[in-house]
Amino acid sequence: MFDHVGFEVSDYSAARAFYDKALAPLGIKVVMEVGPEQTGNIFYCGYGVERPEFWIGGQTALNRAVHVAFAAPNRSIVDAFYAAAIAAGGKDNGAPGLRPHYHENYYGAFVLDPDGHNIEAVCHLPE
Repeated sequence: MFDHVGFEVSDYSAARAFYDKALAPLGIKVVMEVGPEQTGNIFYCGYGVERPEFWIGGQTALNRAVHVAFAAPNRSIVDAFYAAAIAAGGKDNGAPGLRPHYHENYYGAFVLDPDGHNIEAVCHLPE
């Protein structure tokens, strides 16, 4: 349904360092970055596998947190995402595990990024 999504962060360098590490286990990396030449004075980067689908940037935090969930191909990748995100400075917002109140195979992990956004990796497959 979506082509891409993005939001502002308060500290681009800190957010980029966090997402570079947290999304690596999912095979997601920066595939495009734009800077002052294109925007006037602000950096933005787009993460994806082949094309940018998730964007962060700017220099002003949102006044409310957002929730973004990334699909994982299996539960071990959810676990690896959580470990990488915590090691990158994320705060625990729900350790890896089943969430049967969503559905019987919903396996997710939640972390808060440097701006308090709720970032999740989820696998919907039985294992």
